[in-house]
Amino acid sequence: MSKTLYKVTFLNAGKVYELYARQVASGALWGFTEIRELVFDLGDGVVIDPTEERLRDEFGNTRALHLPIQSIVRIEEVERKSQSAIRDAATGEKVVTPFPMPAKPPR
Repeated sequence: MSKTLYKVTFLNAGKVYELYARQVASGALWGFTEIRELVFDLGDGVVIDPTEERLRDEFGNTRALHLPIQSIVRIEEVERKSQSAIRDAATGEKVVTPFPMPAKPPR
């Protein structure tokens, strides 16, 4: 039997974050939703997703995330994890940090 998996979509600093977690509950703090056991890709492959890496850097050591109810856009119970994302709240486009390019192209 697999554990329940939730996709949590919430607003943070003008961006829409999509994270995956194993536990979602009404928190002990009034007006907050408690998100626990965040799920990230293991990253054992050759290709590394920069968005997933950024989310892991920001939330990797988080035991519990307490989100204000008004910042939550949606909580979905899903069967499997897909790609986590950070999107611009106004346009909905993914916010991706581009790979640094050299100042001059090599000759």
